[in-house]
Amino acid sequence: MTEHAAETPIRLVIADDHPVVRDGLSSMFASAPGFEVLGEAADGESAVRLAVELRPDVILMDLRMPGMDGLTAISELTRRGVTARVLVLTTYDTDTHVLPAIEAGATGYLLKDSPREDLLRGARAAAKGESVLSPSVAARLMNRVRTPAPHLLSPRELEVLELVAAGNTNREAAARLFITEATVKSHLLNIYAKLGVGDRAAAVTEAFNRGLLVPRTPEQP
Repeated sequence: MTEHAAETPIRLVIADDHPVVRDGLSSMFASAPGFEVLGEAADGESAVRLAVELRPDVILMDLRMPGMDGLTAISELTRRGVTARVLVLTTYDTDTHVLPAIEAGATGYLLKDSPREDLLRGARAAAKGESVLSPSVAARLMNRVRTPAPHLLSPRELEVLELVAAGNTNREAAARLFITEATVKSHLLNIYAKLGVGDRAAAVTEAFNRGLLVPRTPEQP
């Protein structure tokens, strides 16, 4: 009898809105020693229901799903006191996805393109309550800790981002700041790199999430 066969299997629920992904993960874990797949869910609401009904040890949770998304589902599981460990398994490793998931109660965060052995090892670690992070996610968190948010962007970069958040185009921001449009674009590229995002909308969202920008209250007439 093998070591894994002698152990109580780790009981899983797999939540992902793509049938091919669910089937692939189910087959992979069902064929691996020491795992038992209890059920599959195509959205967050179903994942929460299955977690309450089946009491799995680990839930593999995608973040982007129709209806109740993965982040909301993690928060709901935490609110209900469900003891299952949540291992986020997604294609996104930006700060806007990683940090909220961990703050909501996820035990770990792995990418779907991780090697098979990393996924199996991650599920085993999550079942023990150990934190599991893919290398790229760990690097982002380390960078976040080492770079305090208030000093992350320069004063000029914050000025540019504030104007962008207010709906100004690059040309309008340049005119307001008395700089060239090319300089505005350069500042935006630096902002994207520092915040780990790829476009204007994501930069504004991330800046609000980090407290770099504060929502303005409507002015009284």
